[in-house]
Amino acid sequence: MPKKRFSIEVDSLALRELQRRAKKEYLSVRELIEDIIRRSCIVSKARKRGAAPKVKGEKFIEYFSRYQPYSRRKKK
Repeated sequence: MPKKRFSIEVDSLALRELQRRAKKEYLSVRELIEDIIRRSCIVSKARKRGAAPKVKGEKFIEYFSRYQPYSRRKKK
């Protein structure tokens, strides 16, 4: 499969954090960014495929949760 190439611009503070994290995980900055993008794609695909997880709890949790399906209120 042919690889696609793209470039991004990152400010110096974000780059410094990426370098710190890459050093901590024994990766290069490029490998770290590739890993972050790969994991993001996997999580995104998993969300689209599966049904929303059922959260057990009271109605109180539904009203104050940041979980997206709860924020879309059903009309009465």
